[in-house]
Amino acid sequence: MRIINLVTAFFFVSIGMAAQTGSKEYNSYQGLVMAGYQGWFNTPDDGAGRNWHHYNGKNGFQPGSCSIDMWPDVSEYEKTYRTSFQLADGSPASVFSSYDESMVRTHFRWMKEYGIDGVFMQRFIGEIRNNSGKHHFNTVLTSAMRAANANDRAICVMYDLSGMRPGDEQVILSDIDEIATQHALKNRKLNPSYLYHNGKPLVAVWGVGFNDGRKYGLNEVETIVSGLQARGFSIMLGVPTHWRTLDGDTEPDPKLHELITRCDVIMPWFVGPYNEQSYTATYQEQIRKDLAWAGEKKIDYAPLAFPGFTWKNMYGPHTTQIDRNKGAFLWKQLSGAIHAGAKMVYVAMFDEIDEGTAIFKCATQVPIGESYFLPIDPELGTDHYLWLTGQAARMLRREIPLNREMPVR
Repeated sequence: MRIINLVTAFFFVSIGMAAQTGSKEYNSYQGLVMAGYQGWFNTPDDGAGRNWHHYNGKNGFQPGSCSIDMWPDVSEYEKTYRTSFQLADGSPASVFSSYDESMVRTHFRWMKEYGIDGVFMQRFIGEIRNNSGKHHFNTVLTSAMRAANANDRAICVMYDLSGMRPGDEQVILSDIDEIATQHALKNRKLNPSYLYHNGKPLVAVWGVGFNDGRKYGLNEVETIVSGLQARGFSIMLGVPTHWRTLDGDTEPDPKLHELITRCDVIMPWFVGPYNEQSYTATYQEQIRKDLAWAGEKKIDYAPLAFPGFTWKNMYGPHTTQIDRNKGAFLWKQLSGAIHAGAKMVYVAMFDEIDEGTAIFKCATQVPIGESYFLPIDPELGTDHYLWLTGQAARMLRREIPLNREMPVR
């Protein structure tokens, strides 16, 4: 009995569960608007030993060398880290570290305040197969599990296969075994916030069926799918934009459809192929057709929406930028998906300032100088995209009327 009590105590300490207080259970993705969560930012002084990570360019993190195109609003963080960048008034600009649990708590508090249902926590195969990366992402995941339960937000593990090599599928299966034990993924009392779907804890696998020269293929993915199902998980697959027609960005292999029909949820990747104009002209209709296909196969479909896109600091000033249009682009996608009949939505991303898709609080006043940063329009406020996403969640559940016009605060 003492061993059982010690194990239970470990779970409560590890993930901060509050089952005694009746935390909310998330038994289906249906009815939820959730975002992807990268959690990959490090600073030299955060204790992770990873220096500047996902902030830095070719010559470190300094004016003229960085990989982020938006600057975070850090006014509510307990810990911040000064940089060599300067604001227009000459004051130093600071950033956050995902390694700090206090920062993760702040993010989940925002989700609760604005009505965003929760997040998919990314685990990158290229990171978790090495000790430094695994330690960092384990730390962030533990912080997020605690914060999700403290704030009654849904949370789900998502594996990003980018950079995977043949054989790494076993790394993923070993990793989920560790996580399932450490974070009690199959125990609703110990971890009520973990997202279930179709009666089983859900695991997302992103990067399936792309034709961009990846070293892994559908055979490796099949091993992952079979392994997860044997372990009692339901599965969401992240697939290319043109997964249904097997063209464009998609590997033209019918086996992709076979894998999809074995799983529970499909989420196509829409970041990049359209802007506000081409979305209306082409992709709204594609989403309706995708939904119809998934309905016939009895699979759930989670369309993706994103607020805008930019990666000028990463790849140069002449690269594509997709305008946010003060939130109109994001709202057009969110309302369009709901009007088309979507029962769940995936928003890319909560915290990705690298590619300018972040919906969390970003600065209206950004550093000046050699690097480019996209500010949030001052009249909107730093929280505008959090608020819009929360409004979409309310509309999805019909708590407010269906409306294609962007709401006014």
